[in-house]
Amino acid sequence: MSDTNVSPISANSANPAGSGTAPSPVLATTNLHKSYRVGNSTLHVLRGVEMELHTGQVTALMGSSGSGKSTLLQLLGLMDSCNQGQILLRGRCIHNLRAGAAAKVRAQELGFVFQQFQLIQELSALENVLLPRRIARGLSWFSNRGQERLRANAVLKEVGLGDRCRHRPHQLSGGEQQRVAIARALVSSPPVLLADEPTGNLDRQTGNDVLDLLLNLARTRGTAMLLATHDKQIAARCDRILHLEDGQLQ
Repeated sequence: MSDTNVSPISANSANPAGSGTAPSPVLATTNLHKSYRVGNSTLHVLRGVEMELHTGQVTALMGSSGSGKSTLLQLLGLMDSCNQGQILLRGRCIHNLRAGAAAKVRAQELGFVFQQFQLIQELSALENVLLPRRIARGLSWFSNRGQERLRANAVLKEVGLGDRCRHRPHQLSGGEQQRVAIARALVSSPPVLLADEPTGNLDRQTGNDVLDLLLNLARTRGTAMLLATHDKQIAARCDRILHLEDGQLQ
């Protein structure tokens, strides 16, 4: 595994107290493997991946198509299970959680931004942003929904869509839809944000604007972000770069 392009900002944030000791990672993997059966053969996608994500640090994950970037993000996001290894979130194992517990972790501690936005077309921007909070609250949702609506409205204002909260996705531009997705990812103030080609469906200018927003929010909130991209210009704006080749971090 190799890190490149570590900026002074990321170096400072990695050891904010200047104590001389490395901080514990927010998210870490140990010997992570993932393979699939294809007919009579086995396709090895990830081979012993070991990595760490730290508070306030934006990490780019680069690799060619088919290198395993999306698979790694799916494992980290508890949307798939590994064959071997561990995933640690704030020091606790999360790779072997049952479905209900995994759903709560996704809603409260992991934020996701996808290339395809993944918004529910029948819901307004505000309702889309509220989805993780409804899952996190469970049965207490109904007694706390007023407070949660205020929280979601505040995040929509933060991404520049305070006046678009009642609009449905088809009434929004691509850039606005991705801003809704970013608000949804951050509404629970998760310690980890996973972004899979977040500007891939946007034109260059809109993509740059969305990237500016995403990087600024992650850094000012102290969120550890892993951003999968094939774009060297995008990766260069991150605090460090990891390269995934043949299922291994180089």
